[in-house]
Amino acid sequence: MDFLLHHLMMSSSSFLILLFLISHGFQYGEGQIGRGSIATDYNFTGTGIFLNSPHSTFHAAICNPGNQTSRYYLCVVHKQTDTILWSANPSSPITSSSSSLLTLSVSGLTITNASHSVVWSTAGAFNGSVSALRLLDSGNLQLIDKFNVSLWTTFDYPTDTFVSGQRISVGGFLTSFVSESDLMPGDYKMVVTETDATLQWRAGQKYWALSSDLQSAKDSNNRVSYMVMNNTGLYLLGSNSQVVITVPLSPPAILRFGKLAIDGRFRITSYAQDPENSTNNTFIAPTKSCDLPFSCGSVRTCILKGSDTNFICNCPSGFRHSDDPEKEVKPCVPSDESSLASSTSFASSTSSFNYLRLPKGVGYFANKFTSPAFSDSNFSNCQLLCSGNCTCLGFYYINSSRSCYFLENDLGSTFSGADEEDIGYIKTISGKPPSTTHASSNRSNILPIVLPSVALALLLIVIFLYVALSRRKSRKDVILGRKGRQRAGFYAATEEEIDEDESDLSIPGLPTRFTFRELEEATDGFKTCIGSGGFGEVYKGTLLDGTVVAVKRISNISIQGKKEFLTEISVIGRIHHINLVNLRGFCNKGTRCLLLVYDFMNRGSLDKSLFAPYIGRTEALEGPPQVLEWRERMEIALSAARGLAYLHVSCENTIIHCDIKPENILLHDHNGVKISDFGLAKFLSPEQPNLITTMRGTRGYLAPEWLTNASISDRTDVYSFGMVLLEIVHGRKNCVSLPSSEMSEVESYFPVVALDKYEKGKCDELADPRLERRVPAVEVKEMVKLSLCCLHEEPRLRPSMVAVVGMLEGRLPVSKPRVELLKFLKMYSREVVETEGERGVGVGNSGNGSVSYQSPVHVSGIR
Repeated sequence: MDFLLHHLMMSSSSFLILLFLISHGFQYGEGQIGRGSIATDYNFTGTGIFLNSPHSTFHAAICNPGNQTSRYYLCVVHKQTDTILWSANPSSPITSSSSSLLTLSVSGLTITNASHSVVWSTAGAFNGSVSALRLLDSGNLQLIDKFNVSLWTTFDYPTDTFVSGQRISVGGFLTSFVSESDLMPGDYKMVVTETDATLQWRAGQKYWALSSDLQSAKDSNNRVSYMVMNNTGLYLLGSNSQVVITVPLSPPAILRFGKLAIDGRFRITSYAQDPENSTNNTFIAPTKSCDLPFSCGSVRTCILKGSDTNFICNCPSGFRHSDDPEKEVKPCVPSDESSLASSTSFASSTSSFNYLRLPKGVGYFANKFTSPAFSDSNFSNCQLLCSGNCTCLGFYYINSSRSCYFLENDLGSTFSGADEEDIGYIKTISGKPPSTTHASSNRSNILPIVLPSVALALLLIVIFLYVALSRRKSRKDVILGRKGRQRAGFYAATEEEIDEDESDLSIPGLPTRFTFRELEEATDGFKTCIGSGGFGEVYKGTLLDGTVVAVKRISNISIQGKKEFLTEISVIGRIHHINLVNLRGFCNKGTRCLLLVYDFMNRGSLDKSLFAPYIGRTEALEGPPQVLEWRERMEIALSAARGLAYLHVSCENTIIHCDIKPENILLHDHNGVKISDFGLAKFLSPEQPNLITTMRGTRGYLAPEWLTNASISDRTDVYSFGMVLLEIVHGRKNCVSLPSSEMSEVESYFPVVALDKYEKGKCDELADPRLERRVPAVEVKEMVKLSLCCLHEEPRLRPSMVAVVGMLEGRLPVSKPRVELLKFLKMYSREVVETEGERGVGVGNSGNGSVSYQSPVHVSGIR
């Protein structure tokens, strides 16, 4: 032993892996090194391995990834795939020319270099005396005491990879490497938070969230405690191990690796124990290359070509490729001599800022996952605030929401295909420092600078006084001129309420706040009513800029809920999705009335087209209703599902719609399909004490949990969506009121008919007869299957809306409904049919006594 020790210490050009004798005993077992054990020299063994797990699944070794000879690390490696699960010293690699020691003492593991300086150590990370070093078949390297109690574990300190069974607690993260051979921390992190797991680029700029991935499903709103993988999926779990977010993974595998790659993608690889020891990717995020923050370099625009991973990079208009020979990925710089602003150049007050406008349709990756820096702001303020912010490198101004998004700290890539309303501006530096050679010249320049400034200040004071006096006079005219007046049934505000209307509630993030007079003029005195319901009426209007809008009046809001309601509007105003109708603004007219301003959808609601010609045409709509073809119905279903999935998983807080039905799905010739009234139902507070205030929605679409006072979740919307899917398939309302001589109770409730036909294998008979069999039978069957899956009585058995989107897109197989658990629909139908029968012809009918179409019954009282 002395000879071997001497041989190791004398080898100056190799690594010495030495475990000092700290006791006279010598203990060794499978997967464990006890005190007094001595490992061998790296070059002597030729592998660097000094510890194997019991079944040799993993080994601990001194590794040099990429077979380079300048950086060596203490690693835990999966034997069959050579995957580095953990590395001790990624920021301080061992060099090949030094004589380094790996020692095990009572205080833990320590790596020292030739000068005896500590390169890496576990000292101070735990309390207790180390007895041995143990490597488990899970890949967990542990320091244990004499009672085999773990004192320190590599699972608590992940690097770029984690494995099945390993937990990453809230606040924990994975960090990408610089390259496959350089394990220095790179630019990307995967961070576990109390609500989500997100991918971030430099300075915390988010570019992906687990909750927003279409393969994920949100199961609860509990706080997240940790992230873990097993043989069935990736999970975010709460403190009581309740599932918060799930990503199903198939096929089942006993061993998976979750790795944050050097390109910023998070990949889950399943290890398949076949003779060839193959691996396969089961999950990749983000899937689109253009969603990565630096796929094309700074400012360059990423353009997808035919697939999610095939793309090209171009400089946007006004920019050219940099000539910097040191940069492998050429960034875009302004075409003129101006330079791009950088966070280090702002200290100079001698530079002036210009802004280059990016072309329409060019977006920025971080805007999808960040809140606006300012809302209800104009373009000039947005530009001014960015110029005064030393970390702001540019901004996006969203005209429809009057929101300002800052591009801060580092400029990443842009991408093609964004909303054309999102216009970006990149800050550039131009101008030369003023001359400071002679003091006299400085003094001579004072007057030209000071005099205009003084004049401008005086002018601003005069304008301010004029506006204040005019506003006071206008307000007085409103009080005197409108008091007691009633217009076309519209509530006339009292003097006190007008005073309240002018008060400015300090709630950040509110969308544009219109005055009552502005909306009165836009709607021509609320002349054209295009819809009504329990909430009030909807009017067509035109804003001063020519934008056609729908102005919705909501009445009878409780005084206590006023501020809370506006707070919720501030949240909804920041929500932007192609399948959600855009809330442009609002008007708070006292405590009795609230006006909401939405984009106008020229084809009206889905029920007008879907149930035509069973219902009459609304005059405000453009053109007669047409029978929807099957392909368009599928597109409408998919678009509505995407909008709902966004509300459920992609917002800061889960938003439950509470009233999904064809009347709340709007159509437009050019803007496609948008869900309306999202999130507002649950924020309204009805004042009628005789109503169940927790029940919101429309009878016929209500999930069973509404009627049993059970807890409400996002799966409540899934049930309503399943009902809508059946109506899309059949082209008529699910519940109709026909005389008993014409139709049985069961036949009058379509979900029961659909269940019966599904059991008999006759789903093709359920398609809308007006389509004259222009429908693929297999698609009808899949739609009916999906609808029935959404109608399970137990909410947890219903798929999430994210899963529904995957099934409608064809990425996921359609689940098979559990028929035995859908029998409740027959009993459920009696209550619905009897209620509809008592009501007779609904308020939405044309008055001809037709019973083919039944207007929904609102149970919230105020919608």
